[in-house]
Amino acid sequence: MSRVVVCGSLNMDVVVQSARRPAAGETLLGAEVTFLPGGKGLNQVIAAARVGAAAAMIGAVGDGPFGKTLRTFLADNDVDTSGLHVVPGQATGLALIQVAQGDNAITVASGANSRFSTAMVRTAPRRDEVWVAQFETPVEATRAIMRKARRAGARTVLNMAPFQPHPADLLKSVDVVVLNEIELAQATGVRLRAASSERRIVEACQKLRAKGPRAVVATLGPRGAMVVTAEQSILIPGFAAKVVDTTGAGDCFVGAFAARLAQGATPVEAARYGNAAAACSVGRLGAAPSMPTAKEVAARLASA
Repeated sequence: MSRVVVCGSLNMDVVVQSARRPAAGETLLGAEVTFLPGGKGLNQVIAAARVGAAAAMIGAVGDGPFGKTLRTFLADNDVDTSGLHVVPGQATGLALIQVAQGDNAITVASGANSRFSTAMVRTAPRRDEVWVAQFETPVEATRAIMRKARRAGARTVLNMAPFQPHPADLLKSVDVVVLNEIELAQATGVRLRAASSERRIVEACQKLRAKGPRAVVATLGPRGAMVVTAEQSILIPGFAAKVVDTTGAGDCFVGAFAARLAQGATPVEAARYGNAAAACSVGRLGAAPSMPTAKEVAARLASA
């Protein structure tokens, strides 16, 4: 298995659970609060590591206690943290996550993530590694990293979340784009909603693939994932799940997907594995702590 290298964000998640989310100007009492490791980059690298990939994290944290907690959490999960950069005097990224009835709303204070730059990337990409990035760190850094990784012969995966304006040539350095239907609509201008037909989703994926990536994977929640390549367009069905918290489910998919690519799987095979991993993750509270093990994912696949 080749290595999975994730370049991206690290946050401390402040998770507030309540029966419902408050209306504007309203105060709700009786909520529960939990501090958990998170951030799209951290979530994805933990997902990859827990299903057995050799994984490394490249990113930036602050020099306070939250940064130390995140570094320790990564190390405890066998993630290589030699690529983490500590930014003096800067706060670690923080996300306020409101969870109600299994759904969530998230507000992010980027902190050190906004300071991430290519100068912090001291690891040279290697042939056949899988390099993963998202849009929670500066886009120009992501563009340069994806280009360098592709030139070195690594496979590149870009999670276009949250959607950000980006240079047109960025996608030409990407092997696989992963995004949900909201981000797909933002990236293509195609009007989509949760109930959009498979045909319309495929049309949007094909429009995005024409911009450069070899494959586009649209994650569709309980419906599963649509995989569009030059050879085929196929919906990989989702797995039944008892939902506790959907936070990090998309990141779980990306990390597990990348881990399977590192094992030599096709995008279709990797998407099915990612669906099973995400179905496991939504049954627990939190993002990174909810990422399943390889044994749990195998059990979910076997039960399908």
